[in-house]
Amino acid sequence: MTVTYLGVRHHSPACARLVARTVERLRPAYVLVEGPSDLDGRLDELLLGHELPVAVFSHYRDDERAATSWTPLCAYSPEWVALTAGRAAGAEVRLIDLPAWHPAFAGRANRYADAELRYAEATARLRHRFAVDSTDALWDRMIEADPDAPDLPERLDAYFDAVRGDTEADDSDRARETYMAAWIRAARTAAGDRPVLVVTGGFHRPALRRLAESGPGGPAEWPTVPAPPDTALSGSFLVPYSFRQLDSFAGYESGMPSPAYHQWLWEEGPEAAGRRLVRTVADRLRDRGHPVSTASLVAARASAAALAALRGHPVPGRLDLLDALAGALVTEALDEPLPWTRRGPLTPGAHPAVVEMVAACSGDRVGRLHPDTPAPPLVHDVAARLTALGLDGTAPVTLRLTDPAGLDRSRVLHRLRVLGIPGYARTAGPADGTDPVTEERWEPRPAAGRDAALVEAGAYGARLDDAALVALGDRAGAAADDCAALAEVLFDTVVCGAGDLAGPLVTRLRAGLAAATGPGPLGTALATALGLWRHDRVYGVARDPLLAAAVDTAVTRVLWLVEGTAPGGTTGPDRARLRALVAVRDALLHAGPVLTVPRDVATDVFRRVAADPAAPPDLRGAAHGLVHVLARTPQSGAAEAVRAAAAPAVLGDWLAGLFAVAREEVAAETADGEPGPLVAVLDDLVVAMSDTDFLVALPALREAFAWFPPTERERIAARLIARRGLRGSARALLRTPADPLALARALEDHVSRTLDDLGLGAAR
Repeated sequence: MTVTYLGVRHHSPACARLVARTVERLRPAYVLVEGPSDLDGRLDELLLGHELPVAVFSHYRDDERAATSWTPLCAYSPEWVALTAGRAAGAEVRLIDLPAWHPAFAGRANRYADAELRYAEATARLRHRFAVDSTDALWDRMIEADPDAPDLPERLDAYFDAVRGDTEADDSDRARETYMAAWIRAARTAAGDRPVLVVTGGFHRPALRRLAESGPGGPAEWPTVPAPPDTALSGSFLVPYSFRQLDSFAGYESGMPSPAYHQWLWEEGPEAAGRRLVRTVADRLRDRGHPVSTASLVAARASAAALAALRGHPVPGRLDLLDALAGALVTEALDEPLPWTRRGPLTPGAHPAVVEMVAACSGDRVGRLHPDTPAPPLVHDVAARLTALGLDGTAPVTLRLTDPAGLDRSRVLHRLRVLGIPGYARTAGPADGTDPVTEERWEPRPAAGRDAALVEAGAYGARLDDAALVALGDRAGAAADDCAALAEVLFDTVVCGAGDLAGPLVTRLRAGLAAATGPGPLGTALATALGLWRHDRVYGVARDPLLAAAVDTAVTRVLWLVEGTAPGGTTGPDRARLRALVAVRDALLHAGPVLTVPRDVATDVFRRVAADPAAPPDLRGAAHGLVHVLARTPQSGAAEAVRAAAAPAVLGDWLAGLFAVAREEVAAETADGEPGPLVAVLDDLVVAMSDTDFLVALPALREAFAWFPPTERERIAARLIARRGLRGSARALLRTPADPLALARALEDHVSRTLDDLGLGAAR
């Protein structure tokens, strides 16, 4: 009896062909495949007749650990070919790796993540030896360029022996290899004088051979499949997968890039795959309006043939074709190296032709499960809930939240939203607690990936209510003491109706508020908590004492941080801090009875800040506005303060703070419809500025007036036109064809580059 060890690279067409040829030649008694052994009893389900690619999604959750992982399979995955060809040849097929829930896979989202990427020193030496840029280019040069080479097994052995070398495996790999070796020993005994074929990742092959051949013999005792603890929630289910998920250019951490190209390579061979690649790239570019001439394609084909000959490839391969197409279709210099010279996703700003080349090689195929494929309980629970509530159609849905039936439907849709299930998107409704809206509108969206998302969400629980609660709990745990993130979770918890989580979450939020070191996150949390406390009677939390305590904590903390703000320059307004002060204003105006800081004490804090010349200008402006709002001071005070802050470098920042908290009060019109004192003073100040001072002040002034809604800006513009005794359209005045500051900056940059090109630039 012989054991043949085939070390493969996951999702390699060349390795898949070798597996098929080896099964045909050996006709083995057993085919042992790297994969989750707890699925051995469900191979009939795995081989039902799905449209590939598919993946085995596995999840695990106990009191200490939660994990999910995927085992993806496509038509040219060597593991898939081993399973299907082995069964067709009459072999006993077994998956022999540890289950995905096992601690050996802790921190690994993908079972087939390339081990050689974790042991990169050897591959770096090989890349240097073969003068290639990336591991994928090295693999293409050694293996995929000639998949039918008679010495392919020897090439694979040499490659993986070099990758593994004398490197000591980590604890995870040792546990897995020890377990797989036990399966190999049992199969060797059970097979008698018939062959056994072992198909695993090539990195494991040297260790498996050593462990299996040095281990004890004896009766064929198949290893026990480890079972998860009784207290854990775990399971494995098939999900549809896509070529995009398989593509390393999209960030996939395993296997091969360009899955569509490799599918063509698997189905049609290298020459036909090359022709299809060139044709697909040309079609995509032309469909998107990029000119692609026949002459350019002829030049690309000739260049690809020359590159293949230079590199010793029998026919042009993937990299030969991509390099040639880039040379023919990209005529300007690129800021980044071509993406196939490295591993990982495309960088932002990639050339459009390069983007289309990568997309053409990636493809858009999406797998589909056989109708008889078992699904987790959550899939059935969601289907039943949607049908019962009339949410299984494709029409927009408007829900009145004051109606119990509407509230029930809203909660179901929100639970699906927090679980990331596609199908509906909310286009109107309360965005946070400050918005006392009692209607929601949900519109259908493309449901691509819905089945897979539901299966994956089954990791949180068997029922929609439970799954949403667990998902929200995980988000709360991940938020730690980030009060802004906790506030977002709190709002989602309320709209999902997860009352059991809301109380502990508010308690955690209050602790996060007390420890916050910046007003920005405090403002987000305060606005949410205050809005829920004030408005959300629909959800049953209005005037909640825990929310009131959170509001009080946030207001006290913001006041303390604001008065202790370090001196600032003129770098622009801090919008997050200003939004926090808006929330404090609302709390002081509408929740005074639950605050430990009285309004007059808070007003004194803001008076001190407004008078502090070392405070940042935007903070001084906001403090002045808050004094005006809280103490009901006359408008003339704002006009006088503007004159005091009239320096061009600080005026806009000061006004941004003022407008953020007191826009309506300080910009109100007089009784006879004229602009208020503040607008009139500002008009006089701007008119009196020199051209230089105006250009200095203009960017910050524009940002300050951005706090006004468009209708209010238009009304101010109309009053200013009338103040001059002129007639005209305020709306036309506000609509400029281009940003003059952006045009000025572009002109300056152009002049600077021209001077630099001529050697006349300023010395640096």
